[in-house]
Amino acid sequence: MLQLKEIEYRHGDHILFSTFNLTIQKGEVVAIHSSLNVRQMLIKMIVGDKKIINGSIELNGNKLEDKVEYFQALGLQLLSNSLYERMNIKEYFRFIEKLYQTNVNHQELIEKLQLYEVKDKRISKLTESEQRRVHYGKIIIQDTSIILFEEPDLNVDLETKRVLVHVLKHLQKNNKGVLILTSNMESAITLAESVYRLNEDGLQTVEIKTEENDEKQEEVDKASEEGLDKQDFSFQLNKIPSKVNDKIVLLDPPEIDYIESDEGQAVVHMKGSSFRTAFTLRQLEEKLEHQGFFRCHRSYIVNLQKVREVITWTRNSYSLVLQDKEKTQVPLSKTKMVDLKQILGVD
Repeated sequence: MLQLKEIEYRHGDHILFSTFNLTIQKGEVVAIHSSLNVRQMLIKMIVGDKKIINGSIELNGNKLEDKVEYFQALGLQLLSNSLYERMNIKEYFRFIEKLYQTNVNHQELIEKLQLYEVKDKRISKLTESEQRRVHYGKIIIQDTSIILFEEPDLNVDLETKRVLVHVLKHLQKNNKGVLILTSNMESAITLAESVYRLNEDGLQTVEIKTEENDEKQEEVDKASEEGLDKQDFSFQLNKIPSKVNDKIVLLDPPEIDYIESDEGQAVVHMKGSSFRTAFTLRQLEEKLEHQGFFRCHRSYIVNLQKVREVITWTRNSYSLVLQDKEKTQVPLSKTKMVDLKQILGVD
């Protein structure tokens, strides 16, 4: 079991992430979506490279001070991890097995990792995706109770992504606790059962559900269309559903930055990630018009709470600048400029 208690990181007046708590139980796969800086700082805290000023981290009840027990429980698959490239896969797996004094069927593992055809190749001759699968194998052989993955499917091919999903299922079946740190929201939702977002506001839950539960949502939507009591379903109707592989992520409107139209479908942008929906822009405009959203252009809807400034380029050309780090610009049409001024109460 991994426990992060009252963890935060501040440097002067700058808050990288606010205080949060997280517990990962046996057989649980959890993903945290964050920026690169947040991810790297959290990793440094977990491995002891950065002193924890407030709060604590425990693995199976052991803190960093109990180094032997702590690190015996922790398996790491970080982007910075390297392999013994002069060995072939079979030699490397035997070496890891002896190092960690475990017992694994190498032949079966190599086949599960889809590495059988290259098992006799030196690791240095493998593709990046094949090398990543070797890393997955190392994690299985180590047989630790908690595993930390950093961007486990970054820049890998489709076959390796499939292998990773099976590896995670294997770890879960064997009661391993898994924490995935990634800057890709789609990866987080695809790989984990529980997904969080970590930033200066702390740890927030990303609501997801499997397709098996989607029928219930359809019944709710149908009931609302038939004019039944909407109050019973208001907590669901306030969310914007977006399908990511076999899961549905429920987007919270206040967190949305802007929405754009792409080939007739609305694409929601929030926290640097994009989510395609089954709605049209017009449908979302009607759904969100009473929640501070504004149709600023025929192809865009913006959350006015996220707008920092209005830029005038020419007499007929305007943009809205958002308050995100990238200072994203969303187009504002001339006719909508008039409407916006009325909303803001300015001339």
